[in-house]
Amino acid sequence: MLGESALEEQLAQARAALREVGRGVTPPERTESVAEAADGRIRVTLGTDGRVSAIEIDPRVLREGSDYLADELRLAVNAALDGQDDGTAATEPMPDLAAISATVERLQDQSLRQMREMSQAISETMRKLQQRS
Repeated sequence: MLGESALEEQLAQARAALREVGRGVTPPERTESVAEAADGRIRVTLGTDGRVSAIEIDPRVLREGSDYLADELRLAVNAALDGQDDGTAATEPMPDLAAISATVERLQDQSLRQMREMSQAISETMRKLQQRS
């Protein structure tokens, strides 16, 4: 069974490890993404902020009609969005390691207090039992 000081030491090591992991994690950065459609006649560029920064349309595409233009533009935008997702996991939220660390520390402190209280209660009960013997 672990003594109180050994348990406190293990908890301190766990806290230090969690803080170290938190320092090493940085959210992924988006990169510019470019995609083409309509045989290269439509080009869409997404900036690092994830928003459309440029759309280039070859005037010859306009001859194909508005439905064709709309479909190909949609394909180009979606391909550009897919290109950003491949480079980063921007759609997945990063865990808040600082909040996790704070919660773990609070729970560990609470557990230590409860362990001390239980240890004192057991010691007091043992002392009373020994006095009756």
